[in-house]
Amino acid sequence: MNSAGTTDINQVTTAPLDLAAHVASVSTGSCGAVVTFIGQVRDHDPDAAGTVTGLDYSAHPDAGRILAEIVSRCSLEYPQVNLAISHRIGHLDVGDVALVAAAASAHRAVAFEACERLVETVKLEVPIWKKQYEVDGSTAWVGLT
Repeated sequence: MNSAGTTDINQVTTAPLDLAAHVASVSTGSCGAVVTFIGQVRDHDPDAAGTVTGLDYSAHPDAGRILAEIVSRCSLEYPQVNLAISHRIGHLDVGDVALVAAAASAHRAVAFEACERLVETVKLEVPIWKKQYEVDGSTAWVGLT
């Protein structure tokens, strides 16, 4: 862990995400609470006409830098919380893990709050888009604005 309460695990990657590695990266002897979030590919979407079979996540070249900046901002807002988050890109099937976040602190309330803020901010600000595949072979880009 670095001095800002963040870890070096924060990343946008094509590699499968490891929850245990995220937990280990934020856990210390002073942390009584570790909160995690796993975002996985589901078989449905409000915008899909049928069953979703997978997603292709694409990222802007600056996505990793932006993710790291968000972690730094959240660490300033929650200095007593250790944070780690990673987002996977590439093709993912239903059930695959797309996002992992972990927040650890002495007390649970602030860990929950920081984890939620981190995940929501990453989802809102990091330029990652998804192409959704449906069982009938149709595709649609989701989240483009």
